[in-house]
Amino acid sequence: MLASMSVADGSSFRHEVMLYDGWSDFFRQTIPFILDGITSRQPILIVVEQRKIIELRRLLGADAANVRFQDMTTIGRNPARIIPVWRAFVDERRGAGVARAIGEPVWAGRSPDELIECERHEALVNLAFDGPSSLLHLVCPYDTGALAMSVIDEARRNHPIITSNGASRRNATYLKPDASAIPFQTPLPSPPKEATAAMPFDEDHLHELREFVRRQGMGRGVGPERIPDLVQAVNEAVTNSIRYGGGGGALQIWSQDAEVVCDVSDRGVIEEPLVGRIIPDPTEPGGFGLWLANQLCDLVQVRTSTAGSSVRLHIDIA
Repeated sequence: MLASMSVADGSSFRHEVMLYDGWSDFFRQTIPFILDGITSRQPILIVVEQRKIIELRRLLGADAANVRFQDMTTIGRNPARIIPVWRAFVDERRGAGVARAIGEPVWAGRSPDELIECERHEALVNLAFDGPSSLLHLVCPYDTGALAMSVIDEARRNHPIITSNGASRRNATYLKPDASAIPFQTPLPSPPKEATAAMPFDEDHLHELREFVRRQGMGRGVGPERIPDLVQAVNEAVTNSIRYGGGGGALQIWSQDAEVVCDVSDRGVIEEPLVGRIIPDPTEPGGFGLWLANQLCDLVQVRTSTAGSSVRLHIDIA
């Protein structure tokens, strides 16, 4: 059963996909894992949608007091914010042994762009915790009855362990961490040819660029409370391009479904796959640009190749 396997096989990090079919099967498989952790006095963090949190609290009764819960639809709206949650959970309890966590980053209704970034997140988790001090048993539930088979197949490739119907096994289709750079290099779709506004940028015209972003955001329906987020996020990405990407680049802005998208491109190459997903060291200069962009935006997509880099920022229209 799911609860019977733990971080005790020579690896300090256990990352498994839990395949379940529907509401009742989710609880049938997760409750034993949670109770086993409580019995073992292991810290437990569960990050799922609010409805499941409510039901888990009901099913656990008094034992729910031994579990920390957070809403994935808030934390994981931008999947790049999830790894910092796991890192903070492990760091807070360093020296206390293995911690347990359940995190469900993918749910029905995620947009195609969000699904791509969730898949990239799951691959990068294996890099983020590739070390002897990462004492974490992380279970990622995927609903086989609600998600497309292509999503399930990708989940299989990103987890070294598969759990289904209470039984866990090694995953022969798992792509090891050195393959995690693949989605980092896969190009993003080209911006639409129509209704896309563009502006080149360099260090001497940042004020004009910020005003351009402000006008475009307002004209495309971004609410006044989100305009500062949009402007600051673009400014952070552009500043990174000027500093590390050859001194300048190009900005493109367009509307897409219920969001505004800004693409910042330059000639630089980003070498760190976890950029923007690890809290920067406050004692070190720089490193905050993409971190801040991820805190401000509903989705951030980063791609790089020898031809250059692209940072794509998504802000919901509200």
